[in-house]
Amino acid sequence: NKTFGQFFKELRICKGLSLRQFCLTHGFDSSNISKIERGVAKPPQADKLFEYAKCLGLEKDTDEWYEFCDLAAAEKGKFPKDLLSDEEIRERMPALFRAMRNKKGAKEIIGKIKDVIKDAWSE
Repeated sequence: NKTFGQFFKELRICKGLSLRQFCLTHGFDSSNISKIERGVAKPPQADKLFEYAKCLGLEKDTDEWYEFCDLAAAEKGKFPKDLLSDEEIRERMPALFRAMRNKKGAKEIIGKIKDVIKDAWSE
């Protein structure tokens, strides 16, 4: 599983930018970005996160954009706000939490959930 920082760095490198070039181009502090990429600093708040996403060339509501935001939320121990605002999802979350706490079947259940999600995204 990749971390938010690893994904950030991967996206930056795919754009052909060194850490220094990325920061100079967009006016960011290279020390802060380095800490994020190495996992020393937590992902930023939403406004800065979206600014970074834009500078990395991520378009809103694409798979990469969601992965970027979801990795950040997970590392901060939070659920993505777009999911929390969906009443149907909120109603189903307690069942998901119980399934995840079930030590015996958790890996199997999570594996099935991952498969369903992968299938949904590939359609």
